[in-house]
Amino acid sequence: MSGHSIQRKISTQESLSVTLLLIGIALIYLLLFLGLPLATVFIEAFSKGWELYLTALKEPDAWSAIKLTLIAAGIAVPANILFGVAASWAIAKFEFKGKSLLITLIDLPFAVSPVVSGLVYVLLFGAHGWFGPWLQAHDIKLIFAVPGIVLATIFVTFPFIARELIPLMQAQGKEEEEASISLGASGWQTFWRVTLPNIKWGLLYGVILCNARAMGEFGAVSVVSGHIRGQTNTMPLHVEILYNEYNFVAAFAVASLLALLALVTLVIKSVVEWQAKRSGEPLHHGK
Repeated sequence: MSGHSIQRKISTQESLSVTLLLIGIALIYLLLFLGLPLATVFIEAFSKGWELYLTALKEPDAWSAIKLTLIAAGIAVPANILFGVAASWAIAKFEFKGKSLLITLIDLPFAVSPVVSGLVYVLLFGAHGWFGPWLQAHDIKLIFAVPGIVLATIFVTFPFIARELIPLMQAQGKEEEEASISLGASGWQTFWRVTLPNIKWGLLYGVILCNARAMGEFGAVSVVSGHIRGQTNTMPLHVEILYNEYNFVAAFAVASLLALLALVTLVIKSVVEWQAKRSGEPLHHGK
């Protein structure tokens, strides 16, 4: 065996050992900080049996929290789809003044604490806020009500779809759109038949992330909700209240739904990534 072959073999063995070590560290880390806590949620949720588990989920306040979470996500996600697609299309396909400012504003929720963003809404629309007296005079209630929760949810989630689509559209360029328009297609025809099919996997990926964050948001919603039981508590807020009341079975029962949502999100995310890779349309993940 030549010296060169021996050197390559030693290098390969060292590389394999380092790879196995890194994989082992990653698996241990995931087991300790993800696997065990996740398993604990389900174990505690079912610790008193199925009957108490289902009773906790059927309880009126829990059902109200579930419905409110679905309402907030059901409004925030479509709103962010419209904003994300429009903003991404404008940024990637056109040049205009204020483009850098728009990109910076899209990233704002990533830089601001969710609690601070919720506080901003209170300062704007609360009873003693800038627009509070006007809202009260017209019998419009935003803070400590469902509209405030929806606004806070939209704010903390609106970067997700745009940040998935902007780099994807920039990488694709605008040659296909220009060719479509030159052949006589209108702007809407170009969007539906050229742009949208090209971004479908990135859009779906962004929707998955946006929905997961909308349903699991705590900080901003906590500030604007008022914690009114059965009215303005989402699932994360309801879990906190139940836990503080030492109602552990009910708390973990509701938490198990959020954990199940996270697992389903991961599965759908993996399927989307696999389909995108299979179709040759890479996801840029906002990078």
